[in-house]
Amino acid sequence: MFKPIRKAVFPVGGLGTRFLPATKAMPKEMLPVVDKPLIEYAVDEAKAAGIEEFIFVTGRGKAAIEDHFDLSLELEAQMLDKGKNREAVISHSAFKPGQVAFTRQQQALGLGHAVWCARNLVGNEPFAVLLADDLIKSHVPCLAQMSNHYQNVGGNIIAVEEVSPEHTDRYGIIEPGNWDRNLVEVEGIIEKPSPEVAPSNIAVIGRYILLPEVFDFLDSQTVGIGGEIQLTDSLSSMVGTFPFHGFRFDGQRFDCGDKVGFQEANIAFSLDRSDMKEPMRELIGKYSSERNA
Repeated sequence: MFKPIRKAVFPVGGLGTRFLPATKAMPKEMLPVVDKPLIEYAVDEAKAAGIEEFIFVTGRGKAAIEDHFDLSLELEAQMLDKGKNREAVISHSAFKPGQVAFTRQQQALGLGHAVWCARNLVGNEPFAVLLADDLIKSHVPCLAQMSNHYQNVGGNIIAVEEVSPEHTDRYGIIEPGNWDRNLVEVEGIIEKPSPEVAPSNIAVIGRYILLPEVFDFLDSQTVGIGGEIQLTDSLSSMVGTFPFHGFRFDGQRFDCGDKVGFQEANIAFSLDRSDMKEPMRELIGKYSSERNA
């Protein structure tokens, strides 16, 4: 029996420059898909997987995330006074006291550095990492799918999906071994290889279950591609020493770090809402008709 996954790390220190000027004063993780910020989707996914402790690795200008998950007694009271009970429930804190912690990544030195900043809060137990930019729409939340498989195989498990071969230089790419349904043995992993040297087109997506030994490798603070401390480099060092699998999840991923992907997510999630489906279909039809006129 493997140790359960109780803690999740949310690296939210990035600058979000691709969404300027919207992210000049607002964290990119607070950008809403329909009516809920990206980071809340990630937190809800973690909760559905049984996560008990939530660790946010923030940076300067990210106070809105902490405020969002705090109590808002004034707002809650106003909603109740106006008879808006549903809104009052929504405005309530998502966490119990002691469930959430915030630590600061003082310099934007890469994903590996952000995860390393959480080492003392994670301690010596396996943990999850969720990147809010990767929004996954699925019947069973992605991290819950991964946790179920973790109980059978242990070790490191990373979410993967196939990408266009010409886009391998945007992702961490695995060298796949044997497949067993949705699980594949990871025989190697490389950060953002060019299509000419990529070992496959199977890309790492922003969901991880990691052993605490990853911190031993991150301790070296080795700088990789892009002048950053890459999580992929430390994971590569663990291949062959610890159980390591890629997991092909059931669901659709939206790259919300990309403007088009973000808009696609808003359309898809709107169409999935009973209160918005028909108006959205009418709007899409209207603009499609105008464009073709």
